[in-house]
Amino acid sequence: MNVALRNSKFLKICYFTLLLSVITFALNGCKEKEEVQISVATEDLPWEGDPNSIPEALRKPNPSTSPNAKRGGIFRIYSHQYPKSLNWYLENFSTTAEIFTQMFEPLLERHPITLEPLPKLASSWKISSDKKTFTFNLDKNARWSDGKPITAKDVLFTYEIIMNKKNNTALHRIDLSRFEAPKLVNEYEVEFTQKEIHWKNFEFIAYDFFILPEHYYNGKDFNKENFEFPVTSGPYELQSAKKGIYVKMKRRNDYWMRAYPFYRGTDNFDTLIFKVFNDDAVAFQAFKKGDIDLYPVYKAATWVQDTTGEPFDKNYIVKQKIYNDKKSGFQGWAFNMRRKPFDDVRIRKAIAHLVNRKLMVDKLAFGEYQLTDSYYGSVWEEGQLPNPAIDYDPEAAKKLFAEAGWKPNAKGFLEKDGQQFVIHILERDRSVEKYFTLFMERVKELGIQVTIESTDLANWSERMDKYDFDVTWAAWGAGSSFPDPEHHWDSKYANENGQNNYNGFKNPEVDKLIEQQKTEFDIKKRTEILKKIDKILTKEVPYVLLWGIKSTRVLYWNRFGTPENPLSRYSGEGAAKSLWWIDAEKDKALENSKKNKTALPTYKRDLYYHSK
Repeated sequence: MNVALRNSKFLKICYFTLLLSVITFALNGCKEKEEVQISVATEDLPWEGDPNSIPEALRKPNPSTSPNAKRGGIFRIYSHQYPKSLNWYLENFSTTAEIFTQMFEPLLERHPITLEPLPKLASSWKISSDKKTFTFNLDKNARWSDGKPITAKDVLFTYEIIMNKKNNTALHRIDLSRFEAPKLVNEYEVEFTQKEIHWKNFEFIAYDFFILPEHYYNGKDFNKENFEFPVTSGPYELQSAKKGIYVKMKRRNDYWMRAYPFYRGTDNFDTLIFKVFNDDAVAFQAFKKGDIDLYPVYKAATWVQDTTGEPFDKNYIVKQKIYNDKKSGFQGWAFNMRRKPFDDVRIRKAIAHLVNRKLMVDKLAFGEYQLTDSYYGSVWEEGQLPNPAIDYDPEAAKKLFAEAGWKPNAKGFLEKDGQQFVIHILERDRSVEKYFTLFMERVKELGIQVTIESTDLANWSERMDKYDFDVTWAAWGAGSSFPDPEHHWDSKYANENGQNNYNGFKNPEVDKLIEQQKTEFDIKKRTEILKKIDKILTKEVPYVLLWGIKSTRVLYWNRFGTPENPLSRYSGEGAAKSLWWIDAEKDKALENSKKNKTALPTYKRDLYYHSK
């Protein structure tokens, strides 16, 4: 055969093969997109229970919801990473927790305004007079998705699953190990007895202990139960998932609480889709294209610089700061007090005096944040501080260094006993490097050398587990409605690997106060104890405290209806998937405006929580 002819045929085959591949890829892409985007309407099945059997507290409307809420449609949520498992007892990851807690439920839940306990799987409960024993009576209306009743045996089985050392549930065993094995009083009544009294024990058993179905998991290898959950109790079930791309959930039409008045107006979307983007910038572009419905903004630069263009100018995308009473934690530069010279409070305070926090916020963060001068800011009244703030003051820093024996040598470097003063900073996020760089520029004048070691999250976590650092940036959320200071500050965790006491903080007075607050069930009295702890901490300077933000910054497409208080009293952006709904008129107006290139009406940029 002629070589040219043979080559021509080969090229044609290659061309058609390539064309077929492109078509196949396109069809698969469309099929995948269709699978993700399509939502099947979910009509609730009739509820055949006795209205008088509904717990009294749940016969009233939920004050955080709107009577105008409508059910239906899709809500697409940005997930930062695809979890290794969707089983929260095996994988302690925020997206896993969000998904798992849509499928499984605890014994009680908190009232969204008062934070008082409300029935959930348990219709009633009691605490013994000695505060040692908690008894829960299960709601006899509660059902698994396969129709079987939820009983005390399920509660005992869940305890046994977590406490079984063959299972990768070690993190949850810490809290659960403070209890004896639960006692089955009868089919629907279960009793928990504490080995050691702690106010946090009730919080854990009531709100953080999610019950599993014994009849499904019994006899299975629990470590392999990662991505299939055919039997659930919660309002949503897992519909499909594609590794690294999305997790799709469907609202259950047979959810056992569907007729409870307190439940109405919640879980309005028929479909929840957790869309995975490993990069914030890519996720933001996807949001602007309309592939994500709500985008929480954690970076000031994104909020100030990147929210421009037609969707923002014409109000297709809503840009709001929502202020409520959400509990906040703290962030700062953590000192490793196990190492010299950071074991000296004068050195820690001197370094804090060299961090120009106001300049950093104004110059590098567009003035978006408020300075933090307390580890437990929520326990103080507005304007109160546990101790005077440590403001930028190089002269005060020089005096403290001199008191600690550090003085400039012939080359101008700070020196003590022949050793130069060097700070090694361990960082895992390139976006914060600019703050450290500004600090480096300022401290050169005092003869302080600073080096920055950049690493990834995995290596940083490994290093932190062994406390292999001088200084690093660490941020802590509030965790719960009332913080427990034990794991951060108790001396017994100072040298135990993998604990949250990053600093190696040891203080006998704080240890006594931690012990004292454990058995104090009165929140007001516990608050006073926490104030005393905060006063000691701010004096000892284990962190250079930085800044925080009082609002939740959200961007979302202008098609949603929301309650009067969009995120309730104490919630962040996660509340949107439960409280919001698709407003048919807004949705239509948005599509028409996009088509005709016209603007939508203006809206309030800042929303403040107010009581009804």
